[in-house]
Amino acid sequence: MSDTSQPTPQSAAAPEEVEAAMAAHASDELARLQGELAELKAKSAELADQFLRAKAEAENARRRAEDEVSKARKFGIESFAESLLPVADSLDAALGIKEATPQQLREGADATLRQLTSALERNKVLAINPAAGAKFDPHQHQAISMVPAPADSTQEANTVVAVLQKGYVIAERVLRPALVTVAAPK
Repeated sequence: MSDTSQPTPQSAAAPEEVEAAMAAHASDELARLQGELAELKAKSAELADQFLRAKAEAENARRRAEDEVSKARKFGIESFAESLLPVADSLDAALGIKEATPQQLREGADATLRQLTSALERNKVLAINPAAGAKFDPHQHQAISMVPAPADSTQEANTVVAVLQKGYVIAERVLRPALVTVAAPK
C-alpha cells in the first residue's frame, strides 16, 4: 500500500503559544507605555515647577515696581525741596535782622530771589517773561487786555505790550501762563 498521506506542514503555533506571544508583546508594550508615562509625568512636574517659579518671579517684579513707583511719588520732590532750603534759610536770616536798613533789605531780597531762580532752573522750572513786542503765544501767554499800540511805536497787533505777571514752564509744560497785555489791531 502506498503511503498516500502527505506530510503535514509545520502546524501553526498552538493557541497557547500565540496567547503567550501576545501577552509578552502586551507586557513589553505596557512597560514601554508606563516608562513613557513616567517620563511625561516627570516633564510635567518640571514644567509646573518652572511655571510656578516664573509666576512668583513675575509677582515679585510687579511688587518691586509698585514699591519703586510709590517711593518715586513719595520722594519725587526731594531734590526740589533740597534746592529750596537755602532760600528758606536766607529768608529766616533776613527776618532775624532787627535793625536792617532799606538798602540791606533790598540786597538780601535780591540775593534770595537769585537763589530761588537758581533753584527753580536746576529743577527745570523756567520763567516765561516775553519781551515787549514779542508775538502773543496763546500756549504760553494769557491776554488780560488789549490796548492800542503806542502812537510813536511800530508795534504790530497781537504782540506783547507789557508783562503783568511772569509765567512758568517745567520741562516744556506750562505751569502758569504769563499774564500780558496785547497790542490791539490798528
